Amino acid sequence: MKGVLVDSDVILDIFLDNPLWAEWSLKILSEHAVRTTLYINPVIYAELSMGFERIEDLDYAIGRGGFKMLDIPREALFLAGKTFLTYRRKKGPKRSPLPDFFIGAHAAILEIPLITRSISNYRNFLPTVCLITPDTAG
Repeated sequence: MKGVLVDSDVILDIFLDNPLWAEWSLKILSEHAVRTTLYINPVIYAELSMGFERIEDLDYAIGRGGFKMLDIPREALFLAGKTFLTYRRKKGPKRSPLPDFFIGAHAAILEIPLITRSISNYRNFLPTVCLITPDTAG
């Protein structure tokens, strides 16, 4: 499968015109959109929904942005749970990062890169995921 999974932080940078990150996020998505498919999943969709009053508005923004929805396979759900358990056993903060583990495990199972600014949990607990971040992008 070709494509990249795009984390909600990067998409929200653009939707909310984040003064620190919108330019980088728009640039990196534009670079990838010309050569591959930009994907989101149901967890990313749910995170994005917090910035919209109506589902129609979110669906319009996602479509206009060229994002395609992927279902999360059972293997990724299983990996997310196991990885989250390891995180908790290592006394990870209780700030509820479970969505990060669903997203990272999805990218890991599909063996596709993840565009994100949330780096720590992915690098520490899902090291096989190819991350495209502000410190790795050219």
